[in-house]
Amino acid sequence: MWAMEQYAIKTWAQVAPKLVAVAAGRAPADLIVRQGTWVNVHTRELLPNHDIAISEGRIAYVGPDGRHCVGPETQVIEAKGRYMLPGLCDAHMHIESGMLTPAEFARAVIPHGTTSMFTDPHEIANVLGLEGVRLMHDEALMQPVNIFTQMPSCAPSAPGLETTGFEITPDDVAEAMTWPGIIGLGEMMNFPGVINADPKMLAEIAATQGAGKTVGGHYASPDLGPAFHAYAAGGPADDHEGTQEADAIARVRQGMRAMLRLGSAWYDVERQITAVTERGLDPRGFILCTDDCHSGTLVNEGHMNRVVRHAIACGCDPVIALQMATINTATHFGLERELGSIAPGRRADVILSSDLRDLPVELVIARGQVVAEAGRITVECPHLDWPAHSRRTVHLGKTLAAKDFEISAPAGANHVRARVIGVVENQAPTKALSADLPVIDGLVEAGGEVCQIALVERHRATGAVVNALVQGFGYTGRMAMASTVAHDSHHMIVVGTSRADMALAANRLGEVGGGVTIWRDGAELALVELPIAGLMSDSHAEEVAAKADALVAAMATCGCTLNNAYMQHSLLALVVIPDLRISDKGLVDVTRFEVTNLIEEVLE
Repeated sequence: MWAMEQYAIKTWAQVAPKLVAVAAGRAPADLIVRQGTWVNVHTRELLPNHDIAISEGRIAYVGPDGRHCVGPETQVIEAKGRYMLPGLCDAHMHIESGMLTPAEFARAVIPHGTTSMFTDPHEIANVLGLEGVRLMHDEALMQPVNIFTQMPSCAPSAPGLETTGFEITPDDVAEAMTWPGIIGLGEMMNFPGVINADPKMLAEIAATQGAGKTVGGHYASPDLGPAFHAYAAGGPADDHEGTQEADAIARVRQGMRAMLRLGSAWYDVERQITAVTERGLDPRGFILCTDDCHSGTLVNEGHMNRVVRHAIACGCDPVIALQMATINTATHFGLERELGSIAPGRRADVILSSDLRDLPVELVIARGQVVAEAGRITVECPHLDWPAHSRRTVHLGKTLAAKDFEISAPAGANHVRARVIGVVENQAPTKALSADLPVIDGLVEAGGEVCQIALVERHRATGAVVNALVQGFGYTGRMAMASTVAHDSHHMIVVGTSRADMALAANRLGEVGGGVTIWRDGAELALVELPIAGLMSDSHAEEVAAKADALVAAMATCGCTLNNAYMQHSLLALVVIPDLRISDKGLVDVTRFEVTNLIEEVLE
């Protein structure tokens, strides 16, 4: 296995004498990029005919003529007038959502120009606890790009409304703040806890601020009244849950950074970036991020380059959009002197591109070495030796049968009115819907646009199954889809029109140790194996993406027309985003933060 120091970068203090000597012409640079257009995100200028001299993985000189930095052994890259822009930064993301380990995620996104990531591994924290976070942190530090880890804040995300595999405590947070790659506290999803001054939540925030690190936010409510102001007073420094212009404005007015996300299924940039493009607010308070991108998006569409292109297409000035994906992010995390711009002393993370609007990523330099060219990675991304128990995390406790997915009706009922989770395309929130459904042989029968949904406990082998109803996927015929990716508690979610197929799909994931599978008429149509914590694969991104593409095609075969419906499926247990969710405790009304009844009333 590769050593963690393989790609380690020296501090500025360690290399300052060399940087000064190179800039002065007393020592040769290791690498020089010649005669490109310098995209200066500090001044919002495009400066043609400039050179970048690099030494010891850092930038020593940027100017119109760097020939004085060139020696016999200096590697020379001719930019030929192309734009030289900083490596892109993803300000908020979950590696696990890519279905990949940190190494394979890095391998997938480096050719797209992402050189810095701020990751919150709260998915694996729910399954493996602090150990899982440390494993993600350690593999992240082994990579040739900058992967900073935010210590997860909320496992469980909503105490009392779900049961996780492990819990994160304030002591865990305090310990993690001493780790070398920890940049701050992950998104504070328990916003009711912060609003109500829960001692545990405030202790985690205090430990983070006491360490001089950044507290991530997650205010998933449309209420911008006193509750929002109480949350802002509680310490979170940013938020990515806004969906409207008013959300972004409210956050930046309160001194928070508004993180505008474009993930595989979250399209929240267009409705918020108007705060800058039309209302004229200072763009320094705005940051771009992905939050959740699955492997198919990464391989086929891109990563932060995709987000920047989208922001530009929404009317944002290209250089402002780049600021939102580089210097704004670095400044937010206290790293402005370390990354996010092309300037002396910074890590030499540079992209060459021939077009600032379409943003083709033609060459990527990270920490002073070429890491990708013409869309192909040119370096290794080292893997951690994941322990065996991290691959044995799906514990069903029994073989499931169709009867485990039955919804019993009140005695004597022929029809009932039931609560239904309503899926909203391209957004994380759901709707609280109702449906009038028939009762046959004492069981509530879904039909039409309404499917069944079940949460199968998978951490402690209890054999427990919670059943509810969902609408919006458009499934037809006899089918089922199951996933052990079930934010954030990561039990197993099964959605289907056939109880027999739901049992088959659930048992299949128990057999392979986790992943996503879809069945129709008793036969498996697609399977994505995710053996590590039931969340990730250490196979190459292209292989996982091909299986994910087959999964999407199988969902379409079963009648689903939603964009990136897999992401919608995986969030149906996220009990901190309104309106209705499912957990191992039952059906959760997230507007009230309480378990509610599935059956609203008996109609006859």
